[in-house]
Amino acid sequence: MNFHRKPISFVGNVELKVQNLKRSLAFYQDVIGFKILEESERIAHLTVDGKTTLVSMEQPENVIPKQRRTTGLYHFALLLPTRADLGKILKHFIQIGYPLQGASDHLVSEAIYLADPDGNGIEIYVDRDSSQWDWQNNEVVMSTEPLNVESVLADGQGESWEGLPAGTLMGHIHLHVSELKRTEEFYIKGLGFEVVSRYGTQALFISSGKYHHHIGLNTWNGIGAPKPSENSVGLQSFTLILPSEEARMNIVTNLKNIGAIVTEENGSFASTDPSGNRIYLNV
Repeated sequence: MNFHRKPISFVGNVELKVQNLKRSLAFYQDVIGFKILEESERIAHLTVDGKTTLVSMEQPENVIPKQRRTTGLYHFALLLPTRADLGKILKHFIQIGYPLQGASDHLVSEAIYLADPDGNGIEIYVDRDSSQWDWQNNEVVMSTEPLNVESVLADGQGESWEGLPAGTLMGHIHLHVSELKRTEEFYIKGLGFEVVSRYGTQALFISSGKYHHHIGLNTWNGIGAPKPSENSVGLQSFTLILPSEEARMNIVTNLKNIGAIVTEENGSFASTDPSGNRIYLNV
């Protein structure tokens, strides 16, 4: 099943704030394998297919480095079409000597982790077929086991890395939040997602259409963590792609019913979660 198309709600573009746009563009092209869709002095949009923006970047005026122990981006996650694609990009990282932060088997997926030059977290992963996912009491079973690196690399053997492959998607986003009670209300009652996994009292994984997660939410930066400064490196916003205009208007109504503020900007609706993470609602 495709968990990133109608009638499912999923994450589209992730917008970042960076310290040095040229440095970031070099990284996202040469290391990750994006192409530039649009570029100006302070803003750039990155694509895989030449049409759809997956990552946007802005260099704010008077930008400051990423602030620790705040809410915002934990990582965004690029979903590759095949395990061979994961093997190819992993070999590429090894060949250029780029430091990885981790490599894990999550049972539902296999993933590698790294950060951009500003410390923005990135996951690159491939899903196992959903028929192999284990569900218990309406929650998907996930774990963090060591990745079988040799097996992944073997799947990518014989093919050279030529950037992110066609079909790469924004698979999910994982956020630092200040608490989980009001956050859960915002994302479940407001945005209409379902809880698919809980990690004790520290993290919540939610999705549409029984995906393993479109959004992760955690308090690992501390209960009551503050929102970062507006000019700090990190997450500017992210976009949710909704299945229809009717679905969007229902969400707008539900958000207002729980007391969330919804604004209309250039034909799009936007809201901010209780931890200050900005979300655009697109169809």
